[in-house]
Amino acid sequence: MMKTHPKYAHVLICMILIFLLLIVYFRLTQCQFINYDDPDYVVQNSHVRDGLSKSSFVWAFTSFHASNWHPLTWLSHMLDYQLYGLNPVGHHLTNLLLHALNTLLLFLLLSRMTGYMWRSAFVAALFAFHPLHVESVAWVAERKDVLSAAFWLITIWAYIRYVARPSLKRYLLVPLALALGLMAKPMLVTAPFTLLLLDYWPLGRFHDAKPKSSKRWVGRKLLLEKAPLFALVVLSSAVTYVAQQKGSAVSSLIMVPLVARFFNAFVAYVMYIVKMVWPAHLAVFYPYPWWDLPVWQTILSTVLLVLVSFIVYKNRSKRPYLAVGWAWYIVTLVPVIGIVQVGRQSMADRYTYIPLLGIFIVVAWGIPDFLAKRRKAKVSTTTPSIPGMKVIVACACLALVALGARTWSQVNCWRTSATLFESALMSTSRNYIAQANLAAVLADAGKIEAAKKRYLEAIKINPSYAEASNGLGLLLAQQGLLDQARTYYNHALEEKPSFAEPHNNLGLILARQGKIDEAISEYRKALDINPDLAETHLNLGVILASQGHLDEAIEHYRAALREKPWSAETHSNMGVVLTTQGKLDEAIDHFHKALKLKPSFPQAHVNLGSALEQQGKINDAIRQYELAVTDTPDYVFGRGCLGNAYMSQKRYAEAIKQYLEIIKIDPKDPAAHTNLAVAYYHTHDYARSWSEVHKCESLDAKPNSDFLKALRAKMSDPGS
Repeated sequence: MMKTHPKYAHVLICMILIFLLLIVYFRLTQCQFINYDDPDYVVQNSHVRDGLSKSSFVWAFTSFHASNWHPLTWLSHMLDYQLYGLNPVGHHLTNLLLHALNTLLLFLLLSRMTGYMWRSAFVAALFAFHPLHVESVAWVAERKDVLSAAFWLITIWAYIRYVARPSLKRYLLVPLALALGLMAKPMLVTAPFTLLLLDYWPLGRFHDAKPKSSKRWVGRKLLLEKAPLFALVVLSSAVTYVAQQKGSAVSSLIMVPLVARFFNAFVAYVMYIVKMVWPAHLAVFYPYPWWDLPVWQTILSTVLLVLVSFIVYKNRSKRPYLAVGWAWYIVTLVPVIGIVQVGRQSMADRYTYIPLLGIFIVVAWGIPDFLAKRRKAKVSTTTPSIPGMKVIVACACLALVALGARTWSQVNCWRTSATLFESALMSTSRNYIAQANLAAVLADAGKIEAAKKRYLEAIKINPSYAEASNGLGLLLAQQGLLDQARTYYNHALEEKPSFAEPHNNLGLILARQGKIDEAISEYRKALDINPDLAETHLNLGVILASQGHLDEAIEHYRAALREKPWSAETHSNMGVVLTTQGKLDEAIDHFHKALKLKPSFPQAHVNLGSALEQQGKINDAIRQYELAVTDTPDYVFGRGCLGNAYMSQKRYAEAIKQYLEIIKIDPKDPAAHTNLAVAYYHTHDYARSWSEVHKCESLDAKPNSDFLKALRAKMSDPGS
């Protein structure tokens, strides 16, 4: 090892790295949550939004939610929610802080292991500023990348401490750190292999000093030393496979043939390096291209991989960093290279977060050594001249500046869901995921026709993408095109029978058509597939409540609130059922929760007013009715309740005003005319009262017979 540099130099380099990292990622403060995985991981995850509670802690360790078992990742999201709520800035800053921590750990570890401070700093800078790592940092749902990498580097730190002075106490820190890393993301399954690579270089543990030792014997010893780590890896792999199978995340061999997986893997290995050198056309999703992957690409990629591997193998003794760097890259990509296909992507930028370290090491050590060898061939010295060193430094700085500028630009793509998927569509072709997600963004913005075109394009590219068919069905249902919507829902279920949402949406259509029993059947099918589907519990609860099955409706409302406690509509509906059962205090509590979650919720104001009125709190009830009509001036039912409440307090003039407002909105509202007739009667305006009675009769409405008798008496004898 080379002589280490003073500590102040390391501190200065760390400060510079962090300062530049903050500049490059400054735009992260402008980024929002995106509609791809972020809702499932944070925004609509009730367990995460419960914060660090006992129940959420248990859930984190027992759930296979999102087809993964990564309890530490869940806990980190819970902590963020507890600190920042749904402010995306805080969640993004946590990712950035972890990325900064990983950068510093990487620099300090490499410098300590190799003794080369500046080469280590260059590797750390490449890691910090490379555009391929933006996805891991800027995507809140990819917290597992930066968090698991931190534990990976901590595992290495614990390992080199153990190697420096072996002891059981120091050794136990290694499997502990690895176990924590595996609980953040199972990609750490290759960590024991990377420790073996570090044993070869730079730790040099394969070169045992004892004369009787052989490399084979040393290798066995080092393997045995890592047996507990391999045991952790096997256990984590088994749990991960179960989780991904349960979540239907693993693609079948029918969907993606094994031959296609290997072809794509060879191409992906090369393409990651191409994008490392020239990070253009980056996208959040790269479609799987096996159906039109050119044969020449596969052949060329395979030849390149074999050729590079052969060159590295031949130079393993003279330049061990080549073997370690290349093997690091190949091995750490194995879990995500696609042989076991998880998801629909052919490759992903986030998968390079740890693997590219190997290539960065090859570059940082290989280029200076290559130039030194060339210079040695010309002049008999092993030290590059000052001009040569200046050229190396200048080129390294230019490369880092270019990468930093590209990262600055790439971070901006993650500003919103719209910018992210528009960028993906410009960078890729046949990207049905980007088309569908952009369609969802357009639909939320009320641009229905534009959204429909995007969904249709996604379906055209990949007819088996059920989510696009379901999304298009939702838009058609909103437009009242129910038969067309049903067609797309059924198509989604044909392509993906385990998809619960289309069953729920079919239930909504059937309920609108008055086919209640069929709607209930669809809702129950949805819940059989996904018992945690809050929308379905809510919809089924509404139907059951309308049929008088109040206790069963309450159970479904409670189930909905367990999954989405922030649903104001569910709280309000629960309150209505409880009001019907006479449980007014519980009902009022739910109405208050609904209004806290959604202050502009006229129906909840009216429902709360009704419950308060039943408790005799008429003034409080009137206040709720007034808030309802203030929020929604054309809310006829709310104005009717307010008018009736005024009537009960003999505030007839105010009641008349409300009834007249209703008639402006709906001139043929019989209840408004009837109530107005009664109000005029109480103000002794019998002529107007009688006029309203005639209007009621023209609308086939019959006022109370006692009232009519009294009004006729007043009309015949106004002084009576």
